[in-house]
Amino acid sequence: MKKSIFLINALFISYFLPAQHNKLSGVIIDSTTKQPVFGATILLNPGGKSVSADEMGKFILNNISATIIHLTISAIGYEQRYFTIVANSPEQIIKMKRQQTKLSDVLVTSYSGNPYKVLAETDIGMRGVANSQEVLRMVPGLFIGQHQGGGKAEQIFLRGFDADHGSDISIHMDGIPVNLVSHAHSKGYADSHFIIPETIERATFNKGPYDVEKGDQATAGWLDFNTVNKLSNNTIKLEAGQFSTFRALAMIDLLNSGIRPCKASWYAATEYSYSNSYFENHQHFKRFNFFTKFNYKISERQLISISASSFWSGWFASGQIPERAIDSGLVNYYGALDPNEGGVTSRTNFNIQLKSSLKNGGLVKNQLYYSFYKFDLHSNFTFYLDDPVNGDEIRQREKRNLVGYNGSYLHDGRIGNLKSTILYGVNIRLDITNNTELSHTHDRYVFLNLQKLGAITELGSSMYMNETIKLSGRWTIKGGMRFDHFHYRYNNKFNNDPTLKGSGIYRASNYIISPKININYQASTNTQLYLSFGKGFHTNDARVVVSGNGKQTLPAAYGSDVGVLYKPLKNLLIQTAVWYSYLQKEYVYAGDGGTVDFSGSTRRLGADLSIRFQPVKSMFFDLDLNYANGRSLNEVKGNNYIPLAPVWSSTAGISYINKTGWNASLRYRYLSNRPANEYYSFTCEGYFVNDLVIKYKAQRYEYGMVIDNLFNIKWKETQFATVTRLKNEQAAVDGISFTPGTKFAAKFSFSYYFGFKNLMKADK
Repeated sequence: MKKSIFLINALFISYFLPAQHNKLSGVIIDSTTKQPVFGATILLNPGGKSVSADEMGKFILNNISATIIHLTISAIGYEQRYFTIVANSPEQIIKMKRQQTKLSDVLVTSYSGNPYKVLAETDIGMRGVANSQEVLRMVPGLFIGQHQGGGKAEQIFLRGFDADHGSDISIHMDGIPVNLVSHAHSKGYADSHFIIPETIERATFNKGPYDVEKGDQATAGWLDFNTVNKLSNNTIKLEAGQFSTFRALAMIDLLNSGIRPCKASWYAATEYSYSNSYFENHQHFKRFNFFTKFNYKISERQLISISASSFWSGWFASGQIPERAIDSGLVNYYGALDPNEGGVTSRTNFNIQLKSSLKNGGLVKNQLYYSFYKFDLHSNFTFYLDDPVNGDEIRQREKRNLVGYNGSYLHDGRIGNLKSTILYGVNIRLDITNNTELSHTHDRYVFLNLQKLGAITELGSSMYMNETIKLSGRWTIKGGMRFDHFHYRYNNKFNNDPTLKGSGIYRASNYIISPKININYQASTNTQLYLSFGKGFHTNDARVVVSGNGKQTLPAAYGSDVGVLYKPLKNLLIQTAVWYSYLQKEYVYAGDGGTVDFSGSTRRLGADLSIRFQPVKSMFFDLDLNYANGRSLNEVKGNNYIPLAPVWSSTAGISYINKTGWNASLRYRYLSNRPANEYYSFTCEGYFVNDLVIKYKAQRYEYGMVIDNLFNIKWKETQFATVTRLKNEQAAVDGISFTPGTKFAAKFSFSYYFGFKNLMKADK
């Protein structure tokens, strides 16, 4: 303990030591929008010393021995700049001009601490985001499935995890958590449909529990979306396709700030979608989104961002169909057994972020956010298993208030001659639900009986610290610690709840400490090796925790990665990793039926491979291949499979971008067979699906066509081993129930850009 205290004091005191030799500071901005270019790499020549621009676009190079400084400034999607400046000059403002994303501009550097940073920036620059589902597919190896209509959160698969609707992946949008804890339907429910895809500027992600900034749900990985601060043009977009599919989008600069430099920017984006989808039972899916964001530069060192959004969606669903119902001819492959499934949901968000750049080079971030959320879902998974007369339809609903605060301090300093970056952070989150309900219904609107009813209050607070030290130009060590504490309160309003001892208020609390360490080695200018260890966790439903009776209600997840990021050619990037994860308990609330599942300890091991190749400027290839082997550690061999856990998965695509305006992309998604239950007596069938995108873009307009399932194969998007009983059946049957994937579906779009006369004339 004394040694630890001594080390901490030494690190703290080192920040007050005088800097040595010369230094240079600057700000990297977009030449058109004048917004900061976050993550730009500044490389010192000669010597190879590098830093990254922070969220304000600022950077500092300390301890420089040369008087005349030569810099190479690189950012994906921007023209590379070569800059010469005299040391100790006043802070420089360096403008970067946008261009088509090129792999040749990618620099392999270890200091970012995130081995997936390059992939994230390259993919969103080359592939973009075509729709709300593509928002999640930006993560290599992440698969999604929909089994209750387009309005429900997707089922997520990543690194051998069936993460259900988000239980093992943490998702944020502009710092607002997408995951909802102690949700009426599932743990960590992450409905990202309130995000308008065209507003996304960048997506950042990592796999595994290796980042101290990420806590609850970040076991398989995490994904952050950041929206644009300022529009480069106004947009009107119309889409129409098969199955009565329509979408209208508008993005408007409310200050006309794109045509002149100014301290403020403000825009609004809105979309409306409608589709009957490919099911025989028309979904009548409707979704409305509105988003607005205001940015104001208070001073050269302070920026405030205020945003608000509102989302509403309603739909009917085909649901999950037992295979025997189709084999017997009872229902068509795209039919429905209960046409009353579906739901209504909405979410309204308010978000305030203040970023302050200090004179010592530090960055302080403060954020307050609030969400109001409503959810009402009707499902029927077992049909007539429990009630042979009325059926087993259930209703899950809740109203939720979510309020939170995020604060952090980032500072670049030195420990002797070593560069050190230290990060301190605090997260506070309060979820309050009103009458979270699980009830038995018939024909959607007929109430039969209550199964659960109560109000949930869940308060989570955390502190974290991380330090990144760059050793001898090649080694970078990033280590930290995170502390999370949770308090749960459940006001049970249903006296006959079988998991609790009558109505009344129940309380519980728990906490966890999570250490993390990441080691990077810059073997050469084109090769980075990394090794990561970390401890993470996912919380469990408050109703489970308060009825835990001493059981382990906050189990830990441990992970490790060994990988390499390699660029053998200027237009070829390869990333590969082998990984291992261990969970003390896969202990989750099964919201569909209101029961608790205990699956004991599990382990997973696997390998990931990502390749990006750009043989010529107009052609881009991407390939992701993933393998995972998951087993339960508390069962005998043969009975120890993890249900629904993905084994082999792969995505790949060829993208073509022509300077005349034509661009196209042909992609595939492959998911192999996987176990449907712990005995592997039932199989979830794999699939191989192709999608096609063709577009033509001019200065003021764009035409496009998107085709899902190009070769019109029959495939099963989600599958479950479920005990069901159909109407008039005498006995229950255990088997596969599934939701079919989309048929061949073509959609056409037209976009019109207007408003900024000098749209294509960036400042030099």
